[in-house]
Amino acid sequence: MSNRANRAPNQARVIPLRPPAGRQGTAHVADPPPAPREPLWRDLVGDVLRRERQAQERTLQDVADTARISMPYLSEVERGRKEASSEVLAAAAHALGLTLGDLLERARGELVRAAGRRAGARRTPASSSYDGLCLAA
Repeated sequence: MSNRANRAPNQARVIPLRPPAGRQGTAHVADPPPAPREPLWRDLVGDVLRRERQAQERTLQDVADTARISMPYLSEVERGRKEASSEVLAAAAHALGLTLGDLLERARGELVRAAGRRAGARRTPASSSYDGLCLAA
């Protein structure tokens, strides 16, 4: 009789993805720690917008009204939940007295710093020293 016939009709079969711990004949090797998550561009841009708005002691509503975008949408952009268009980013930047270039340059600086923290000691003298940002359409 097959294994399938022995199971109840609504019983799921569990297939483990990893061998059980302490399995005979295998040495236990600690899993390497997970690599830090590379920051997303929308998170970096949102952080820059929020920091600049807070440094100016302005409310979300004030900046959203000046930029002519909705306050909930600006909040989502600041929290990195929405991937804003260049028009929205330019409007938010201008509402804060920045150019789009200023906003993107500050976000680029954040990305370079984050990449430096991730690379840490992994960087070797033979590696490239280029820390620029390339965007492709």
